[in-house]
Amino acid sequence: MKASVIANKDFTIAKIDDRVYGAFLEHLGRAVYEGIYEPDHPTADKDGMRGDVAKLVKDLNVPVVRYPGGNFVSAYNWEDGIGPREERPTRLDLAWHTSESNKVGIHEFADWCATVGTEMMLAVNLGSRGVDDARNFLEYVNHPGGSYWSDLRIKNGRKEPWNVKLWCLGNEMDGPWQVGHKDADEYGKLAANTARAMRMFDNKLELVVCGSSHMDMPTFPDWERIVLEHTYDHVDHISLHMYFANRDDNTPNYLGLSEKLDRYIETVAATIKQVKAKKKSKKDIYISFDEWNVWYHSNKKDREILDGNGGWPHAPGLLEDIYNFEDVLMVGLILNTFIRRSDVVKIACIAQLVNVIAPIMTEKGGPAWAQTIYYPYYFASVYGRGTALDLVTSSPDYETTHSPKTAYVDVSGVRNDEDGTLTFFLVNRHPTESIDSEVSLQGFDNASVIDHQVMTHADLKAVNTARKQDEVKPRAGSGAKVADGRLTVSLPPYSYQMIRLKA
Repeated sequence: MKASVIANKDFTIAKIDDRVYGAFLEHLGRAVYEGIYEPDHPTADKDGMRGDVAKLVKDLNVPVVRYPGGNFVSAYNWEDGIGPREERPTRLDLAWHTSESNKVGIHEFADWCATVGTEMMLAVNLGSRGVDDARNFLEYVNHPGGSYWSDLRIKNGRKEPWNVKLWCLGNEMDGPWQVGHKDADEYGKLAANTARAMRMFDNKLELVVCGSSHMDMPTFPDWERIVLEHTYDHVDHISLHMYFANRDDNTPNYLGLSEKLDRYIETVAATIKQVKAKKKSKKDIYISFDEWNVWYHSNKKDREILDGNGGWPHAPGLLEDIYNFEDVLMVGLILNTFIRRSDVVKIACIAQLVNVIAPIMTEKGGPAWAQTIYYPYYFASVYGRGTALDLVTSSPDYETTHSPKTAYVDVSGVRNDEDGTLTFFLVNRHPTESIDSEVSLQGFDNASVIDHQVMTHADLKAVNTARKQDEVKPRAGSGAKVADGRLTVSLPPYSYQMIRLKA
């Protein structure tokens, strides 16, 4: 089998917003407690944050982290997480039927973000609360001093404001599972009023309004249209969420889910254009895909825990998917889609970062390690910065329930003018055949291969564990070469590759 790609230096899609490689941390399960925060751990710093986890996060070069939820935020009182730890109240979290100690709040999260070199993306509660609490939280976080909430922040040990610019107006308010669930009109009006109030404080804030929880919601895509008709003039992004599952153990169909993702983005982009035209607006709204990942491995265990926990446990092991090699391919396909849709997708957050459907896992008192999906996320985040190329790809294809023509070879390309590199991310979805691929390099003179990484495994279900952390990991590739203006490489069946060129 053969595939061909045309990569022209001047045929581009858009500058990739670095924040498309963002992440998400929610007060859910062991994401925060025993995830980033474990004061008794041998690697813990003076604030109780695990150093081994911080190292793995730093290596990912995560540009932004969304916090504190998620479903959790829809009944969260942010004031519970400030002041002396010993005086903070324990609350019941209705979203996950657990208890929240509030040992970690905005101060601890902000300090952790500074430690790992990322920015905060904060969410306000528009489920059980509203405009007043949103403006108070904003004042606490961003005002220099001389007001009630800013002076309270100073009293609590932080003199300088954090100046957080990116804010989410609630979470998944279209979902009946959400505390304070609203219909599109009700939520749109509340979000617009909240946005107006927040912009009265600072008109340079970036605000994200809730889109659909997933594209199979009965209200999709009317939800997007109605909400944007209320909020278009007051916000910058609309959020989308999507999780990926191989429930029927059909790998070819599973890997075709990226076609559904692309259609989801395309539909919402068209809805944005519709509202823009209706409003006769010159303003553009973009997509914040602030929850995405593979999520299905832990579903049965989660139901058993939530249905039979017999109370309100603190930080139980929820949503702890153990990812396999097959999921490496799926995550690579998702990231390729975001790169190719960089004209409209400006923010994306892998959900989540530690322990909870996450690329990083920990044991209490023990090691932290990279799950299989850590690596495609790492390669895209570290080397996928720059301008997305508008590639012309010709590949053999197959039929899935998501698309009649799903290409076996999926590829994205990124041109980085700062360091003069060209990076390709390639996935071969064919189960049994290698595909010889040729990339025509138009306008990239004197190109040479400087890095080639390959991920393959004989067992699609192979996983990394605390005792066997390197079962699935990248290896140096061979055989990728440039000659006569063409990059040639063979893609083994079911494989992920990154090839970097100096050009």
